[in-house]
Amino acid sequence: KLIYTLKMKYTAFTLIMASAVSAFAPAPSTHTTTQLNLWEQPSGNNDKDMSKALPFVARPKLLDGSLPGDAGFDPFGFGGADMAELTKQREAEIKHGRLAMLAVIGWPAAELYDKPIADGAGLPSLLTSSGESPSLLNGGLEKIYPAYWIQIILVAGIIEIEGMKMKEQKKDEYIPGDCNFDPLKLMPKDKKKMMKMQTKEIKHGRIAMMAVLGFVVQEALYGIPVVQETPIFFQPL
Repeated sequence: KLIYTLKMKYTAFTLIMASAVSAFAPAPSTHTTTQLNLWEQPSGNNDKDMSKALPFVARPKLLDGSLPGDAGFDPFGFGGADMAELTKQREAEIKHGRLAMLAVIGWPAAELYDKPIADGAGLPSLLTSSGESPSLLNGGLEKIYPAYWIQIILVAGIIEIEGMKMKEQKKDEYIPGDCNFDPLKLMPKDKKKMMKMQTKEIKHGRIAMMAVLGFVVQEALYGIPVVQETPIFFQPL
């Protein structure tokens, strides 16, 4: 009986130790990881395999120059592993770029003209106490009327619905970001000119995203409006 008890205790101890060790063992990976491809070696000596942004670096395989603004630069693999994911990311980039282009104009314009217009109309200014545009870091979003947010949500919903309609109608000919809105007919019909126009849009969007980020960081750090911090860009000489 004693021997049987000792065997049982030894077995239990062994199982406990095994489970404890396995708790610290690395779990088998079931997902694919994105490998940094910034310093990836080209598959051949062809210049087409090299990045336009960094000529000494091989471009990611999916970035073959077919998309507007594609310079073969994606060191962190944000473009995804297939064309479906790349198209999805491109559409997100275009939408963020368009919002940034609106914001990069609206942000300083509010700091320049909100108070004079509000005073003239007998309304309270929506700027912060230091004259900054309201934002998550600056505060002041509680001053914005609820009707404004409702309008923004409705407009965003309409744009998304139109985008889904275009995807269904155009199928493989769908262009990322196409929401069936071009009242001024700025988009050319010629494919080469269309590519050039789309490239301009994506480049301006990227610059605008960087500029808005600069506004946010600058005002968060210094606590004064960007129109006062860098007046050379916003005030007449």
